[in-house]
Amino acid sequence: MQTSRLFNARLHELLRAIYPREDSRAVADAIITAFWPEGTQRRRRARAPSNGLWSERDAVLITYGDTIRDGQHKPLDLLQDFLVNHLDGVVNCVHILPFFPFSSDDGFAVTDYRAVNSQLGDWADIERIAARFHLMSDLVLNHVSSQGAWFNAYRQGQAPYDRFFFEGDPADDLSMVVRPRTTPLLQKIETRTGDRHVWCTFSHDQVDLNFANPEVLVEMLRIIRLHIDKGVRILRLDAVAFLWKEPGTPCIHLPQTHAIVQLLRLLCDHAVETIVLLTETNVPRTENLSYFGNRNEAHAVYNFPLPPLILHALQSGSARYLHRWQSAMPPAQLGCAYLNFTASHDGVGMRPAEGVLPAEEKDRVIQTVQAAGGRVSMRALPDGREEPYELNCALFDALRRTFEGEDGHHIDRFLCSQTIVMSLEGIPAFYIHSLLATRNDHEAVERRGMNRAINRHRWHYPELLELLRDPASDQSKVMRGMSQRLRLRSRQPAFHPNATQFTLTLDERLFGVWRQSLDRNQSIFAIHNVSNQPVAVSPSTINLIEDDTWTDILSGDRIALAGPEIVFAPYQCRWISNRA
Repeated sequence: MQTSRLFNARLHELLRAIYPREDSRAVADAIITAFWPEGTQRRRRARAPSNGLWSERDAVLITYGDTIRDGQHKPLDLLQDFLVNHLDGVVNCVHILPFFPFSSDDGFAVTDYRAVNSQLGDWADIERIAARFHLMSDLVLNHVSSQGAWFNAYRQGQAPYDRFFFEGDPADDLSMVVRPRTTPLLQKIETRTGDRHVWCTFSHDQVDLNFANPEVLVEMLRIIRLHIDKGVRILRLDAVAFLWKEPGTPCIHLPQTHAIVQLLRLLCDHAVETIVLLTETNVPRTENLSYFGNRNEAHAVYNFPLPPLILHALQSGSARYLHRWQSAMPPAQLGCAYLNFTASHDGVGMRPAEGVLPAEEKDRVIQTVQAAGGRVSMRALPDGREEPYELNCALFDALRRTFEGEDGHHIDRFLCSQTIVMSLEGIPAFYIHSLLATRNDHEAVERRGMNRAINRHRWHYPELLELLRDPASDQSKVMRGMSQRLRLRSRQPAFHPNATQFTLTLDERLFGVWRQSLDRNQSIFAIHNVSNQPVAVSPSTINLIEDDTWTDILSGDRIALAGPEIVFAPYQCRWISNRA
């Protein structure tokens, strides 16, 4: 009874912060009914923050539902086949990028949140994958398709959708609005009641919802409940930072946005199902970390600075800036975790490198990626200028070159980039095209007229399987190398996402961290040579405990405290552990 009162008190507190002019009792009742409809139950007590939501066994695959096709079978069936027959024991979680009907942006302009795109499969296929793997889905909160039923009903003036979309006024002061795109923010459209200007943060086919209307939030909660019932256990809150709009402000990270995330966390913590909230905020570090709140917002946040910093380290041959950034990173709070990655369906975001990489170093990364065939997407600044927002390039190709050009270390350099992600505090996530050593898809860019298409190749499944069977192919080498390391990683308690981490001070060409398991029984010194030169390290410099037996569990080499120097070949990684 006391816990129920606490839940209700917190819910009403949040609703008063978000909707001060609304009847909080009526809104609370609608929210509870939407999230816990008849036939569902609520926990008596909130799930307390803990480190038990994840373990060292967790690793995520990021993929589109139709990355693998053969022209005969449903793509979701092929994905299931690939997961079961090639990634069992390698990853245990799969993030299927928007699998709903859509009109553009490869799924992020959703026309129907309650349906599975028929070109991929159906809900039975989603549930079958969810039965074998932890399933992550996209909750595209900020906007919907201009061609969907909601927006068509809005244009016709049909309730409740006539109040579902955020309208702006060209006379408003919009100079401070933070934008990830260069297209005009407002779009003039005709409605039954006259012309309106709707807010479009991303594109004119992606019209922003009006969360100042509590009915929008309630409708989203009904959708979340449907996805939970279909087996989704990780909710990725796409573009959540832009949720609340107020002209005259930056319209990003506003207090109401954080309050809505806190409300979602409150509901998930009281859900019978174990639900993890993951926020997608491609912004500098301090802004990104704010979505942990006080252990009352996201369970996990993307570690967005990692992709540009790891890319720079391996292209430059120096871990200087990666080391400096990691040394200043706080451990995740109890019940929270970082999601670590190097590549995604979007590309390598450059905003998170602000204040971390000097301008000249960012320029060298951009030039090297362009020399490897990559593209650069821009964003508009409030003063009208533009600056690089993200690099569009398959990571495998981006690491084909260093600042000095191409060399014979491509595969080792790429595997080093992925091993760093496996070693750090947090949960590792891997874009399927990194796992498959996919090259830039220039044909798709030309055909679709979109930079991001370069890193969204669709594989013909028989061709892919043939390459994976060929031990000499890039696909086979990378898949085999990553799979071996991930299987090994899953057995190391020191790689628990919340295990202790300390950044080592070593030669600038080495990036290293010390990890210690939660029970303090296992230590791992994870050290990575980010250069194309051999580097030697004295065992005494990495503080190996004298009475323990130390083994590099990647190579099998025994490491003696009084022994010879530890030699790192170009791009070699070592996991030196006291528990082999």
